[in-house]
Amino acid sequence: MKKIEAIIRPSKLKAVQKGLKEAEIPCITAIPVKGTGLQGTYSERYRGTEQSMIMQTRIMIICIVSDENLEKGINVILDNASENLVGDGKIFVYNVEDAIRIRTKTRGSKAII
Repeated sequence: MKKIEAIIRPSKLKAVQKGLKEAEIPCITAIPVKGTGLQGTYSERYRGTEQSMIMQTRIMIICIVSDENLEKGINVILDNASENLVGDGKIFVYNVEDAIRIRTKTRGSKAII
């Protein structure tokens, strides 16, 4: 099993979620996050004054997939989250040792289906 963490633009969440659902990877967690990367700072007007903003608002998507679905999940995120601009985001992949469904106590890859 693998854990995919993707940091994407908030405007791309619906498209990524729809793409993952169509790819039969419907279980995701989405968390609003703030951070900075290569894009750096930007200016924003707030109540008539221009302010330099350091942290960008993004969404972190987390999903656990089987080893067989890893490339499919990554490709869906790449296809639906990209605008070919700096600040599109990043994808991280981690190994997952075990998963347990609390209600049924099912373990392993059966717990993520």
